[in-house]
Amino acid sequence: MSDQPRKFLVVADASEECHSALYFAARRAVATEGLLTILAVLEPSNFDHWIGVSETMRREAEESATQLMESLAEEAEGITGVRPEMLLREGDRRECLSQLVEEDEAIALLVLGASESGEGPGPLVSALARGKGLFGSRPIPITVVPGGLSYEAIDAMT
Repeated sequence: MSDQPRKFLVVADASEECHSALYFAARRAVATEGLLTILAVLEPSNFDHWIGVSETMRREAEESATQLMESLAEEAEGITGVRPEMLLREGDRRECLSQLVEEDEAIALLVLGASESGEGPGPLVSALARGKGLFGSRPIPITVVPGGLSYEAIDAMT
């Protein structure tokens, strides 16, 4: 590992639990003098019938992901005082996540939010629970933050 500050990685999505994960990661970054990285992934659409429609859908998804990351970055910057690193990748979410962890040795912790809905905790947390893992040859610790955890409770832990 290099001398650069360690990074806390949050995967961006539009869920409520993402905000809990972001808040936890931002508070840990402040407490440990680390940095925050936000990853958004554009997953490929299965709509290949008309290339023009598919390209329009991709552009709209990219704009939406960029807006989401900007919103999360503003939220995080309000906590840390530092603009987080924002990364936009295209492909399968688990593969993009694994590739990023392999590429960036400064990433020291992945922070995921777990949904409290009856539909399950979310795809990445579910993959972990099934033992499928998320990483290749460079595993890192993972913190799973319950979506219903209050910011006050997170503050008490960090």
